[in-house]
Amino acid sequence: MTPARSRRPGAPTRTERGIPEATVARLPVYLRALTALSDSGIATASSEDLATAAGVNSAKLRKDLSYLGSYGTRGVGYDVEYLRYQIAREIGVTQDWAVVIVGIGNLGHALANYSGFGTRGFRIVALLDADPALVGEQIGDMVVRDFAELEEIVAADRVSIGVITTPAGPAQEVCDRLVAAGVTSILNFAPVVLSVPDGVDIRKVDLSIELQILAYHEQRKSGEAALPEVPELPAINGLPNLPSVGGVGA
Repeated sequence: MTPARSRRPGAPTRTERGIPEATVARLPVYLRALTALSDSGIATASSEDLATAAGVNSAKLRKDLSYLGSYGTRGVGYDVEYLRYQIAREIGVTQDWAVVIVGIGNLGHALANYSGFGTRGFRIVALLDADPALVGEQIGDMVVRDFAELEEIVAADRVSIGVITTPAGPAQEVCDRLVAAGVTSILNFAPVVLSVPDGVDIRKVDLSIELQILAYHEQRKSGEAALPEVPELPAINGLPNLPSVGGVGA
């Protein structure tokens, strides 16, 4: 695998167009907020209104949107439908993206049954699994197909996005097969870090990590948790007993 290009520590990662990756990550949030405002019949929204709907501060929202162009009117705000279209176009969801899901366990089933993909520019073209017991199973209006058909499906449907919902063990092999078949973007739900070559984008979703982050905040809210007692170590050569530091004895 080609080594990743280095960058100055602390420097924000930017896309080829010069938009910081952190801003790119918030654009779908703004799009969701704009969609909710539109569905509520709101035609114009101030930066404060949109920021509140998106859960960010208004200064950050205005800075993020400034990378896209000038879409707001001073004293009036943003045209909700127009800004919604511009963000959707910037993200790329004004076109149809073909997606395959590999690994049809409980999570794969849930994603296959999710009806929101189609309205957001994503078309699930295949559900794939290597387990003969799952191949042929009907899920909604789709049938689980054999993972061996991957290359044929990617070529026929011009698939560019793959979703991995397998266990950790086979995830890297699945990733390699997706990349070799021509898939250039991967959403990984497997509990493992995957290696991909330059030119392939990968996003990892780890629900356990998200829960642990919430647990940290819960602990902070309820005060410092009681620390476990440190076991006393036996005296060595007449030296006093010393507690271990970080779980490692002196």
